[in-house]
Amino acid sequence: MRTPPSCVVVTGASSGFGAEFARRFAAEGSDVVLVARRLDRLESLAAEIESAHDVRATPIAADLSLPGAAAALVDEVVAQDLHVDGLVANAGLGIEGPFVDADPDRIHQLLAVNVVAVTELTRLLLPRLMGSRAGVLVTVTSTAAYQAIPTMALYAASKAYVRSLTEALWHETRGTRLRVLAVAPGPSETEFFTAAGSDRFKVGQVVGIADVVEAALSELDRGAPRPSRIVGWRNAVQSHAARVAPARLSLAVAAKATGGAR
Repeated sequence: MRTPPSCVVVTGASSGFGAEFARRFAAEGSDVVLVARRLDRLESLAAEIESAHDVRATPIAADLSLPGAAAALVDEVVAQDLHVDGLVANAGLGIEGPFVDADPDRIHQLLAVNVVAVTELTRLLLPRLMGSRAGVLVTVTSTAAYQAIPTMALYAASKAYVRSLTEALWHETRGTRLRVLAVAPGPSETEFFTAAGSDRFKVGQVVGIADVVEAALSELDRGAPRPSRIVGWRNAVQSHAARVAPARLSLAVAAKATGGAR
């Protein structure tokens, strides 16, 4: 990677994409701040990273669904004298099933993690990222960000929000050295599906965790010349087709793919 950031905050770092991003940035020489709810996993990953690389790995347990969680996280980063100039916003939740049946508490959690925490954490850290010669901002969205999906309405909408926000920030920060990217994987073998309680999210070309992270880092190494990257050529074709197809057709195809057709 061209000059790596000094220190990268990675949310959802206890497994999957988050853990792999942390390992890869550490391998490039970046200190990492590992954020998730499960402290035991974070401590294990921190020990692994510090054993393998000459970097500092700081585990911070945080529940990003709680009010004020982003601000509290930034306060902890400052208190520990961590000079952050990178953020990988990876933490996310999913809900499957008809929206009318969704549990209100689960809806609140999803919006808090997928939308509010990403927005607040990005805003709070953005001045630091923009002020660095090696700043990096990566958001992990989804191919679901490119179309409305019946029975996954809220998840797809939240990822569309993150993609839109990230792409706008890519343009707003073009006069700085900050590299901004929204990476959109298709289904991958992470713990996301278990947490979501359904395999119906596995729509599209399955991509490996390492492949997704490699694709993102490759874009960053090139200076993030485009605001977003869909991983997997079939996923890219399907996502772009959904954007140009008539809405009724796109919705019907998405509903059939997820088993939500009526």
